[in-house]
Amino acid sequence: MTDGIGAGTAAGDRARPAPVASGDAGTDAVPAIELIGISKRFGAVHANRDVSMTVAAGAIHGIVGENGAGKSTLMSILYGFYEADSGEIRIDGRVVSIHDAADAIACGVGMVHQHFMLVPTFTVLENVMLGAEGAMLLAKGRTAARAELERLERDYGLEVDPDALVGDLPVGLQQRVEILKALYRGARILILDEPTGVLTPQETDRLFEILRSLKGEGVTVILITHKLREILAVTDTVSVMRRGEMVAHQPTAETSREELAELMVGRKVLFQVDKAPATPGTPVLAVEDLRIVDVDGITRVDGMSFTVAAGEIVGLAGVSGNGQSELLEALAGIRPIAGGRIRIGELEITAGRPSDPRTVRAAGVGHVPEDRHRMGMVMPFEAAESAILGRHDSVAYNGRWLMDYDAVYANCAAKMQAFDVRPTDPHLRGSLFSGGNQQKLVLGRELDGAPKLLLIGQPTRGVDIGAIEFIHRQLVAMRDAGAAILLVSVELDEIMSLSDRILAVCGGRLVGELLADQADERTLGLMMANVTLEEMRS
Repeated sequence: MTDGIGAGTAAGDRARPAPVASGDAGTDAVPAIELIGISKRFGAVHANRDVSMTVAAGAIHGIVGENGAGKSTLMSILYGFYEADSGEIRIDGRVVSIHDAADAIACGVGMVHQHFMLVPTFTVLENVMLGAEGAMLLAKGRTAARAELERLERDYGLEVDPDALVGDLPVGLQQRVEILKALYRGARILILDEPTGVLTPQETDRLFEILRSLKGEGVTVILITHKLREILAVTDTVSVMRRGEMVAHQPTAETSREELAELMVGRKVLFQVDKAPATPGTPVLAVEDLRIVDVDGITRVDGMSFTVAAGEIVGLAGVSGNGQSELLEALAGIRPIAGGRIRIGELEITAGRPSDPRTVRAAGVGHVPEDRHRMGMVMPFEAAESAILGRHDSVAYNGRWLMDYDAVYANCAAKMQAFDVRPTDPHLRGSLFSGGNQQKLVLGRELDGAPKLLLIGQPTRGVDIGAIEFIHRQLVAMRDAGAAILLVSVELDEIMSLSDRILAVCGGRLVGELLADQADERTLGLMMANVTLEEMRS
């Protein structure tokens, strides 16, 4: 790759913006990155509008904004996934042309995507080497790659077994592999897109230690996240985008969660859920001594018993991987149970009397799955098609012989309007929406028809602050209208804020139950580590 002129702009023709100091770099130091007047359209959607941003070398720089604000598009331009319609990119003070990821890598830019790009059946070493084997003879390249990988692990605190299969690693270690891949290719600038969306709190803390270590070694880090607490905890400087435009640059130490949220959304945001005390009615869901065993014979849910009544939100608090996912799937009719009983209204499910998603849905159950890509949507489908999944045989969407596509598109347009899904295009493929807008589309579908029981997993994963507030209001409104809601979330703030009762789980068992006004992070954290209330009080 050769240095060149940015798309449509001659070097020096555009005045540079004043540098934004971040980290320990002085304001007169050469920035690691300068983005100057970047614009990008996708049809009628103006994803980036004349965006400029400066990132100091050796700093951790945050970018925040609502879903669809243009953050990921901007970083995808820097990494070569897209080319800007106009504007200029400078790296280390030099104007560069970045047409693809190979150009970006040659400029020292690496990117860790929200959804990892790893081959699960390959080892760590093979994933790191893939596309950069380094020698005509693979054995020679493998030896050199192993030595370099061990050096990177040692220098940056990124320890992981080089011979482990990636598919067998927990998600936190898979993320380390992605970072190692970028460093192995010589990245001095590392972009992380929503890196904590699938991590536990403990894994998030470890990631931040790694980012600080990278900064200490002179690596420039750009962190895209919706989570303002994380921005305030780990970044030096933060840039705020809204509706495709850059609206603010702030030294992190001089801003606050409230100010950043208002800049992102354009109005003040409520962080505490406003809800009246619950008035629970009769139980809608009753789980008795439930056992779930996976295909490998491992018990994932071991003797759980609980109820969820009409007019209440019951939160399930636990570190990811402690049976919550399997429980939601069994309640939705997706996964068989090995023992015990599930009652949903008049529907009874046992090991000898299994059910299926269609029957469970007919019993008045809505299900917002934890993984919207794997279960919530069909990503290549148009939004209008995903908006009727599981309801496609309804008379509302079918004529005498054929599907009534006018009704299908009208349904999706109405949901997009009601749930503020952007862009409001029912014909757009699901994969082209941001994560938060995908989530709102799934939520709109599952709330349609006012279900008696809503099963909802990780309702705000990868969702921006404005959409979080909106989703929380919708759930409280459902509760107040008499729905029973079972909420699974790894976000303790969300569990404590939304729930009326909280059940703590560990190792597939219920450890204890608390009323929401009795809960705090310390108590719940101990319960999630299998410490009972009785043990805490003794």
